[in-house]
Amino acid sequence: MNTSSARLPLLILGGALLLALGPLVLPPFYVRVGQLMLYSAGLGVAWAILGGFAGYGSFGHAAFIGVGAFTAGLVENQFPTLAPALLLLLGLAAGAGACAVISALVAYPILRLRGTFFAIAMLGVCHVCAEVNNNVDFFQGSMGINFAPIAPASMDPAVFFYWLYLAASTIVLLIAWAIWRSRFGAGLLSIREDEDTARMLGVPTERYKRQAFVISAVLTGLLGVIYAHALGYITTDSVYRDDTNLSLIVFSLLGGMGTLFGPVIGAFLLVFVTQVILGRLLDFHLFATGLLLVLLVLMAPGGVIGLVRGWRLRRRSEMVPAE
Repeated sequence: MNTSSARLPLLILGGALLLALGPLVLPPFYVRVGQLMLYSAGLGVAWAILGGFAGYGSFGHAAFIGVGAFTAGLVENQFPTLAPALLLLLGLAAGAGACAVISALVAYPILRLRGTFFAIAMLGVCHVCAEVNNNVDFFQGSMGINFAPIAPASMDPAVFFYWLYLAASTIVLLIAWAIWRSRFGAGLLSIREDEDTARMLGVPTERYKRQAFVISAVLTGLLGVIYAHALGYITTDSVYRDDTNLSLIVFSLLGGMGTLFGPVIGAFLLVFVTQVILGRLLDFHLFATGLLLVLLVLMAPGGVIGLVRGWRLRRRSEMVPAE
């Protein structure tokens, strides 16, 4: 492992500590925007473990947000007297477990598909989960589920959830970094570049894909549990959202597909554009996201990181003296 790679965790933790100061200096509106940025960044990195590293772009990852959130709500409501911290831990464990089981069951058949077929199949999985959640009374999707408050009474809930999102997203990013620098991560990158050749060279492609799928689903579900607590009340439409499915793809495309920090950059930029610049045009968000996706594919397929790398290469070539 080279020195720059070894320093990345320290840079991530340093950045997290700097962002932790945000609620101390930002107005309340920007604290809430920061919440959404951090939540989106965590989701984007979790999605990228499968979609960016392995090249299996999913159009249905909101399924795991919903599964994690509703499982946590159903389980937590059985233990109303637990302390808030224990209640959150119970919800996180239940949501992660449900996402792990469902993703492991779905992974075997669905990962036989590739490219557009896989992406559309995942969208179908998301819609099936939403319909089951909405129409089976046990899941209470149509009526909705209330979540007990978990923020300390002495703390502003907006600040509490800002810090909770920050901690969760930092952990997700560190897990992604550990995968990225590991043999497992190298195997995922080889699958993205040429899956058939990787299999011929001895890479256990099926096992690696299933592992990436489950890890990505579990991390997404954990963030879904925190999101549900931040809302306080959820219905099916709150968590199984097609605009979330689209945004997760745009985060990586905007920042840089297949990179570690690309989804973070993309999430911060897209949330800033939609919430701050276009904040008064709520009905314009989905159109703006789709338009941005089209422009990115046409003008900057490598995202922000690709543009920076291209600029640096041009600078280096200009600095080399002509013979």
